[in-house]
Amino acid sequence: MSRKIKLIWDFRGPASAKTAEHHEIHLKEFIETEKLPLNITGFEIYNEMQAIAFMVVTDENMIAVRDALKPHRGEIFSE
Repeated sequence: MSRKIKLIWDFRGPASAKTAEHHEIHLKEFIETEKLPLNITGFEIYNEMQAIAFMVVTDENMIAVRDALKPHRGEIFSE
């Protein structure tokens, strides 16, 4: 079984929560358009000035998705 990688986009500032929430919509659209095997996305609000949006991809898809969407960082995903 291949590893799962969590690609992360960081948002800062007073609109970070809404921006991260909206960014997740585009990540879902990308997954559907590209017919990616995983459909794991989300957003997390850390405080009123910081939030993230994320999507989980397999090792095989990571480089193509990374190059297309330019996440700020990534980490190994564990459920």
